[in-house]
Amino acid sequence: MTTFSDSAATALQLIFSMDQGLLTIVGRSLSVSACASAIACVVGLVLGAWLGVARFAGRGAVLTVLNTFLAVPSVVVGLVIYLLLSRSGPLGYLGWLFSFKAMVLAQAVLVLPVVTALTRQAVEDAQALHGEQLQSLGARPLLRSLLLAWDERYALLTVMIAAFGRAVSEVGAVMIVGGNVDGFTRVMTTAIALETSKGDLPLALGLGLVLLGVVLLLNALIGGLRRWRESDEVGVASSPLQGASV
Repeated sequence: MTTFSDSAATALQLIFSMDQGLLTIVGRSLSVSACASAIACVVGLVLGAWLGVARFAGRGAVLTVLNTFLAVPSVVVGLVIYLLLSRSGPLGYLGWLFSFKAMVLAQAVLVLPVVTALTRQAVEDAQALHGEQLQSLGARPLLRSLLLAWDERYALLTVMIAAFGRAVSEVGAVMIVGGNVDGFTRVMTTAIALETSKGDLPLALGLGLVLLGVVLLLNALIGGLRRWRESDEVGVASSPLQGASV
């Protein structure tokens, strides 16, 4: 058999036998990404909703900087966090470098611009449709942002899922600040890179298949949310109360 088929067979065996080493890496990767995504979503949803409604001097410059951060390479984010958390850095006293917390911080910083920018766009589009009506009813910017965010809840759920997908597939930042320490800071992406360089292809391929499965599940959830939103909108449109007011 070829090397690929041998590696694939062993990788599937590792997955179906619930190999402890593989499960440990997968569990740590999912927990790091879940924590980072939760932090980024809490901050990013609020900030993005506010930016979608607020109008102030310099808003264009803020949006330009925000959109620029979307293209920042993950290794650059990892380098900045590393410098901040290093012993000689301003946050060195925390002792977070090469730890779970450092990886969560790096992924949260990396994902935050994505959540903020997508939320801002969704709320701003809703503002263009319903903002004047809400403003005529006396809704202030904070209340408008909350109402518009709720109106776009399906889109924002998609943003949250996409944020987790971005975090779980990231490799550069977590490798720099986490150190890829076996049993402590090794996650799926860093383990794939390391095991491939070592020649342990079955474990690398097994982790790759699990990561591919996670991404596939996330895309299925996004598709389900889209269909749920469409069915909800159809239900509202067909309601006998729809169009009752003249």
